[in-house]
Amino acid sequence: MAIWTLWWAWWAAALLIALVEIVLPGFLFLGFAIGAALVGVFLLFGLTLELAALLTLFAVLSLVSWAVLRYLFRRPSGQARIVRHDIND
Repeated sequence: MAIWTLWWAWWAAALLIALVEIVLPGFLFLGFAIGAALVGVFLLFGLTLELAALLTLFAVLSLVSWAVLRYLFRRPSGQARIVRHDIND
């Protein structure tokens, strides 16, 4: 049995990626962590795929979760960032 077919390995990877998100915030790695956790859930419920299909599923789920996070945490429309104070003054 290969390591990529084990659900707990994907959850461990999701945890490590989430820890990277804590160190380097910006919602970039959080999408990958959610994607890895969801692949682990699918494997837990009996999904069996080859490595290429699992990596494709991981990529698609990561992209979708990143897009959902971007939609949920976007700025309200019409609120551009206006800089009124120069840091060099």
